[in-house]
Amino acid sequence: MPRVLVTGCSTGFGLAIAQRFLAADWEVVATMRNPGEGVLPPQERLTVLPLDVTDADSIAAAVAQAGPIDALVNNAGVGILNALEGTTIEKVREIFETNTLGPIALTKDVMPQLRERRAGVIVNVSSSVTVKPLPALATYSASKAALNAFTESFAHEAALFGVRVRLVLPGSSPATSFGQNAVARMGMEIPDPYKAFVMDYLGELRGSSDVTQPEDVAQAVWRAVTDPATPMKTPAGADAVTWFREAGLPVD
Repeated sequence: MPRVLVTGCSTGFGLAIAQRFLAADWEVVATMRNPGEGVLPPQERLTVLPLDVTDADSIAAAVAQAGPIDALVNNAGVGILNALEGTTIEKVREIFETNTLGPIALTKDVMPQLRERRAGVIVNVSSSVTVKPLPALATYSASKAALNAFTESFAHEAALFGVRVRLVLPGSSPATSFGQNAVARMGMEIPDPYKAFVMDYLGELRGSSDVTQPEDVAQAVWRAVTDPATPMKTPAGADAVTWFREAGLPVD
């Protein structure tokens, strides 16, 4: 029975991804910072483990407890919505530690077992803001663009040993806890010269009906893991598909 390790499974995209694989009779190792806060009910084929992707010891412990896996889905991430001048360097580092360095570190720890078996799939969940730049997301977009570059380059190394590496790029998701947390990190730190600009965009984002749902991401990840013909970048969500087309990128 195939086995997948998914990060960031407490809510949102990660929860939907874990549920999608469980429904397909996969064994799922669902990880999250605080397992007690997760909503996945105990069930057969499900293992829930603590994992902080910014902590090397936590990564090593989770990989050891997970055992052999056939697929890794790097989904855990954090967002921030603010003008650059209102974003502290400490917050910039927090975003990159989770969104960029976390997936790199976990991939590095998982790759030896996949390389030895000459099989497996790694899927990194990025963002379609790397295709369509949006206001007040410079730091977040940079962290995901770096993840894209890592993934596309590393895919050549992994392919030497029969391991596939792919990207899934969701669109906007203001209704999920991820979107809410991105706004929470903004706090009251918007610099006055940018306040109207940022708040106007936030209102536009919240009022949009053309957004990405967790199920869209789960289905895109499922396809990236199970279909070898999946392209390097797969959009997830109606808005992501629209942005891909506007950018002249293939959508299939």
